Amino acid sequence: MNVVGHLHCFVIVAEELHFGHAAERLGMAQPPLSQRIQRLEKELGVRLFDRTSRKVELTAAGRLLLDDARDILSRVERVYDLAERARLGEVGTVRAGLPSDLGGPPVAALIAAFRARRPDLRLDLREISTAEQIAALADGTLDAGVVRHPCDTRGLDLGPLLGQPVGVLLPGGADLAAAAEVHLSDLAGHDLVTSPRDEAPGARDDLLAGCRRHGYAPPAVHEARHPQFALGLVLAGTAVAFVPRTPTRAAGRCGGRCTASR
Repeated sequence: MNVVGHLHCFVIVAEELHFGHAAERLGMAQPPLSQRIQRLEKELGVRLFDRTSRKVELTAAGRLLLDDARDILSRVERVYDLAERARLGEVGTVRAGLPSDLGGPPVAALIAAFRARRPDLRLDLREISTAEQIAALADGTLDAGVVRHPCDTRGLDLGPLLGQPVGVLLPGGADLAAAAEVHLSDLAGHDLVTSPRDEAPGARDDLLAGCRRHGYAPPAVHEARHPQFALGLVLAGTAVAFVPRTPTRAAGRCGGRCTASR
C-alpha cells in the first residue's frame, strides 16, 4: 500500500471537500481517487469523510488525522530534498535564515560560533523575515533560522533564546534625546515606526501590547521595511522607532522596560 500517496490524496480532498475538484488538482480521474481514500480508510479502520450527494465533510477522525498527515508529507518531502541535495553535492551546506534587523554584531557572533563548532560545514545565510522563515523551515528550504518570538513554532525544534536589548531612536531636537534614560510612558504622544506586521505578526503584536501595558499607546503606527525609511520618519520629528541597542547609538537610551527578547 502506497501510504504516502494515499495520505497526499486525503489531504487534498480534505482541503477541497469536493472529490471532483480534488481529482483535478491531483491530475487524476475521480473514481481512482475515491478508491484510494477507501483503501486508506480500510487500512486505518476509520471513516475519514462523511459523503452525501450534496457535500463532503471530514469526520472527527479525519480532522484528527489531517495535521499529522500534513506533517508526515512534509517530512517525506524533506527526505527527498536531502537526497537531491546529496546527489548535487550540497549535503555539507546548512541553509539558515536571519531577520534583517538582527544587527551586525549578533550576526558576526553567530557566524563565528558556527564556524568554530562546525568547520566542516558551509553556512548559506539568507536575510529573510520571521514569517518567511517559518514557511521555509516547514517546507524544507531552510535548515535553521533565527526568528523573532513569539511566533508559530509547531513542528520545529527550538534552540537557545537570543536576548537583544533595544533602544529608542529619537529626532535630535527632541526633549527626550538628552535624557539619561527613557521609559515607554515618556513616549506618549509620539507615533511609532515598526517593521511591517506580515514579517513577524506575533512579535509586532507583542511589542504593541507591551507598549500599552507600560503607558505608551502610539497615536499612529507606521510600517517601514527599510531602516533608512524608518530613520527618515523619525527625523521628520513626530515619530520614534525601536532599534537594537549598541554602544555606538547616539539616540536617547532606553530603560529596562524597553528590553525585548527575540
